[in-house]
This record gives sequence, structure tokens and C-alpha cells, in this order.
Amino acid sequence: MQTLPPEDKRRRGIYLLPNAFTTANLFAGFVAVVQAMNGRFEMAAIAIFLALVFDGMDGRVARLTNTQSAFGEQYDSLADMISFGMAPALVMYVWALQGLGRWGWLAAFIYVVGAALRLARFNTNIAVVDKRFFQGLPSPSAAALVAGFVWLAVDNKLSFSANVVPWVAFGLTIYAGVAMVSNAPFYSGKSFALGRSVPFWVLLVLVGVFVFVSADPPLALFGLFVAYGLSGWVIWAWRWRRARELGRRRPNS
Repeated sequence: MQTLPPEDKRRRGIYLLPNAFTTANLFAGFVAVVQAMNGRFEMAAIAIFLALVFDGMDGRVARLTNTQSAFGEQYDSLADMISFGMAPALVMYVWALQGLGRWGWLAAFIYVVGAALRLARFNTNIAVVDKRFFQGLPSPSAAALVAGFVWLAVDNKLSFSANVVPWVAFGLTIYAGVAMVSNAPFYSGKSFALGRSVPFWVLLVLVGVFVFVSADPPLALFGLFVAYGLSGWVIWAWRWRRARELGRRRPNS
């Protein structure tokens, strides 16, 4: 019988702290589904944003405490599929898409399959992609786009009478699903180290962001994630233009 080195044994174990945050992420996604079934869509959207916070904390905690494990990676991926795949699609479907008939459930399914493919590709490419950028829109950000629109619309009591809101929801849901499986590069933020010193202005910007979000959370969060959801295409266009300019200069050099 082959004996594993002590380091391998430790890595194959289950660590309580990071997996507790992953469980909280999963629970928040479950709460979002339950609240949507009960017609409390604002609470469902807030629960998805809480899942996003917990998802961001589990990886950071695992890296800071050096408690990464294969179990944690798989558990996190499964939790993300519920919280950022099924939950947002179901919330959006029950809230706005079911009135569109087959088009509604088709949009919801495109989002779900986009999230599943996004997570599968991330797990298989984790060792070969640029750590500074995600390949495709991250599933938590896609979920924030969907949940942010629901929260914003419910908070501002947008009317369905003109049949505009369901079709906007339809387009946004499909966009989020397609963006997840695109090759557009979205900044990951993983290169930012919490223990690294930063200039004073960074702290001022952080305070400004907190003030901006607290002034009107639905509008601010939705606006921020819309900007992030478009940033990948801007970076992609900038890279394409730069590569084209370099290609033109090369024959002359």
C-alpha cells in the first residue's frame, strides 16, 4: 500500500474555516430559491449578493491560512453552481421570464448551461490561464448582474404593464449566460495581496466606493457590475487593436 507524504495527506483533508464560508455561500443560494418561490424577490436578490460575499471570502481565507484542498475546490464549484447558476436563473424566471412562455425558460436555461460550462472550463483550465484575468465573465458577476436587476426593479417598483421589463430581463439573462462562456478577459483581482502596502489614495477610493454603494445599494451594485460585465469586451478590443498595430509595424522594422 502506497503511503502518501504528510503534505499530501494534509491537502487531501477537509478544513473547517474555508468550507464554512462555502457552506454559507450554498445556504445563501438556497435561501434565494426559497424566497423566490415565496414571491419575495428583493430578499432573493440580496441573498445572491450575500452568496457572492461568502464566495469571495472562502478562497481568500484558504489562501491566507494555507488550507487549500482538492475537496474545497470541488465543494466550492458545486456551491457556485447552485448559488450563481440555478438560483439566479430561477429567481429571474419566476419574477419576470415565465410570462414570456418558452422564450422565458429558454433564456433561463441558457444562463444555467452557461454557468455550468463556465465552472467546468475554469476547473480544467485553472493551471494554464493567466491568473490576472478570468476567461469569460465569472459566474458570481453574472449572478450579480441578474440579481442586481431584480433588486433594482423591485426597489423602484418598475411596472410590467408595458411588457418592457420582461424583455429587458430576457436580454440581460441571455447576455450573462453567453458572456460566461466567451473568451473575453475579465480582471480577476487575484494579483491583489491583502497584506501588501498600498498608497493612501487607494484607501480613499475604497471609502468612496462604500459611501457610493451605501447611498443606494441596488442602483450602485447593479451599475458597478454592469461596468464590470462590459469591461472584458473593452480589454479584448484594446488587445485586438494593439496586436493589429504591432502587426502593421513589424514588416517596417
